[in-house]
Amino acid sequence: MAISNFIPQLWSARLQDKLQHALVFGTLCNRNYEGEIRQWGDTVHINTINDITVKPYDPSVAIDDPEELSGADTTLTIDHGAYYNFFINDVDAVQARADLMDAAMRNAAARLASDAESYILSVIREGAGKKVSKAIPEAGLYALILEIKGEMDKAGVPRAGRKLVLPPQLETDLLLDQRFITGSSAAAHRLCEGSVARAAGFDLYISGDLTSEIIAMTPEAVTFANQITRVDAYRPERGFADGVKGLCLSGAKVIQPAAVCVYTITD
Repeated sequence: MAISNFIPQLWSARLQDKLQHALVFGTLCNRNYEGEIRQWGDTVHINTINDITVKPYDPSVAIDDPEELSGADTTLTIDHGAYYNFFINDVDAVQARADLMDAAMRNAAARLASDAESYILSVIREGAGKKVSKAIPEAGLYALILEIKGEMDKAGVPRAGRKLVLPPQLETDLLLDQRFITGSSAAAHRLCEGSVARAAGFDLYISGDLTSEIIAMTPEAVTFANQITRVDAYRPERGFADGVKGLCLSGAKVIQPAAVCVYTITD
């Protein structure tokens, strides 16, 4: 059989697509710098500017000199990688059976997505601007969500696009709360594309990677770059099978810490 007939671009594209559909946190981050990934260790410089001063205007008074823009330079480093490596009896035969190859890629994508989610979550936990440990108040989970909303309002976090990610065990508590289930927006958005619903200005999501944490964020606060950089077919040195291996490289960064809150639920 001819390994040269293997089409890496085809399976790389399918794998990337299936991986994106398996992500939760990966879909909540912005992906503004994804095209910059080429190899391990690549860096992307992200410039953030200071707030521009707005002053009252008086037509009888000359305006001030222009202020100089200043800001911080944040570096996004592609410093996380994961790979898969499996063998099959005949690459060409399996490639001809798209259902079998798709099954293998779905499995690989699920494993890569799990790895990526854990990586993004570790970055969020470390870079969050607000970290709180507290019990759910007597008024219930919905009351805690309102508290989180208030804290983000105080921090000046834009209301547009706010996300809240909950562990699975808290979903039932929320669904039993009449203040939540009777809301028109909640009913309209429930169970759409991984989002449970909306509440208190948040799009609500459920992540199995969380156990005792609630994470509030905006997409602009966290950037994530992810790319399937290699998919190769090869002949293992031992045996008579054909191998398929792939490499996925990632980088994540909290670039607006004030817009990321991690609430750890205590007993």
